[in-house]
Amino acid sequence: MIMSASALLPVNPLLGIALAVLLTAGAAVAALARLGHTRAIVTAGIRATVQLAAVAIAIGWALRSRPLLFAFLAVMFAVATWTAGRHITSNHTWWWAAVAIGAAVFPVVLLLLAIGLLPVKGIALVPITGIFIGGALTATVLARRRALEELETRHGEVEAALSIGLLDREARLEIARTSAAGALIPALDQTRTVGLVTLPGAFIGMLLGGASPLLAGAVQLFVLVALMAVEAAAIAVVLELVARNKISRPPRGA
Repeated sequence: MIMSASALLPVNPLLGIALAVLLTAGAAVAALARLGHTRAIVTAGIRATVQLAAVAIAIGWALRSRPLLFAFLAVMFAVATWTAGRHITSNHTWWWAAVAIGAAVFPVVLLLLAIGLLPVKGIALVPITGIFIGGALTATVLARRRALEELETRHGEVEAALSIGLLDREARLEIARTSAAGALIPALDQTRTVGLVTLPGAFIGMLLGGASPLLAGAVQLFVLVALMAVEAAAIAVVLELVARNKISRPPRGA
């Protein structure tokens, strides 16, 4: 017997109370341990509540209209670009995040649409594209941070590489590549441990929706493998942009 989502987690006042208690507990622990994120935990929880409520309404509209569906996907992409870009740098190079995320996500989505694995329906296109955009966003942020910090820390090695005849791009790539590649580790670990340590959201969602465990497993495998490809592409593009100095940070203290 498969349990429905409403039976597992009913949406009623008790759920609201539980969320409030958990949010308060998280903030209290952060305060007592002096982690420095007490206010951020509270604001993040409140923002998540408002945003998910708005998204639930927006998706309901998007499912009824193809133009609204593509508009919703465009908003997702724009927010991901802004978040990834501004999270790393405050100068004009932040918008290059759009190139990294777009180059990683759109080819995969278009391929899946072309071969018929992904239908042009909101019920399928929104969650799958959202997962890919989210993965590309995370990979972009991690790769940019790692690469730029490595170049700052090992600036002398870059200068040394230039002194022996390497081009600027080659020297920066040589220093930043290994560090930026580490941004793929979370996706690799998630894929390696799936089913043994965690049961990811797509698998649980399919089960709660009434799908068989076999179908749920197949969909989750597809998502994880595609996500690794998307994140690898995002990291590769970010690394190239950093190497070409298209993405940079303002000097410290500027």
